[in-house]
Amino acid sequence: MVTNEQRRRQLAREKFERQQQRREAAQRKARRRNAVIAAGLAVVLAAGATAYATGALSGDDKDTSDTAADSAPSPKKVVDPCASPAPGSPSGKTWKSEPEMGVDKSASYAMELKTTCGSVDLKLDAANAPHTVNSFEFLAKEGFFDHSRCHRLTTGGIYVLQCGDPQGTGQGGPGYTLPDENLKDEKLKGNVYPAGTVAMANTGRPHTGGSQFFLVYQDSQLPPQYTPFGTIGAEGMKVLKKIADAGERSGAGDGAPNATVVIDKATVTKN
Repeated sequence: MVTNEQRRRQLAREKFERQQQRREAAQRKARRRNAVIAAGLAVVLAAGATAYATGALSGDDKDTSDTAADSAPSPKKVVDPCASPAPGSPSGKTWKSEPEMGVDKSASYAMELKTTCGSVDLKLDAANAPHTVNSFEFLAKEGFFDHSRCHRLTTGGIYVLQCGDPQGTGQGGPGYTLPDENLKDEKLKGNVYPAGTVAMANTGRPHTGGSQFFLVYQDSQLPPQYTPFGTIGAEGMKVLKKIADAGERSGAGDGAPNATVVIDKATVTKN
């Protein structure tokens, strides 16, 4: 007999598959749009030229009902546990290609996300995900993540907070994509990304990660196709719990967080 919990997980997986299909359709549409740009409409369509580099689990992969719910008031009053963002706005910079490799695969790297909800500390895995860590070090130095909003929280079946989009819509990216890495990490057993994992978002197709990433605050069942490139420290997990406890706006378990989660400053250091 199927339990309520098993049924809920099944529905979450089915929804995830529908989201993947929508992302692939969006990517095909973006490629067609880029062809039009090449034909001479670059000025008109430049703002959407890199939309194909969005992250999986991003804002554009919700059901229409979810999107409508996100724009509506929260069904119940929720106290925002986070502070007001620091003055400033995302730079909006983009680049044509992945930055030149300069990461030291034998060294340890740490990333600190100073957010409105508290500091989230990450240990980055340069040995097994060098392209990803190299990119994050570059983007952090460029201030790419500063003043960006974490735009998505999932609280059912998949338990992640998604960040890294300067647009805050799930559509943004750095202008380039990264190769998938570390997908055979032994920690990804049984198609589960364990709590404390930080991984790359993508469009649902290989090698389409950009700048969007997700922080796993509770074991989440996902196919091993999202580059795991680090782990979250104990204090960072406490911050994520606070954000998750505040819930998300749609009330359906997948939407913008009720908490005002903005990355005031992101830094990567080599130890």
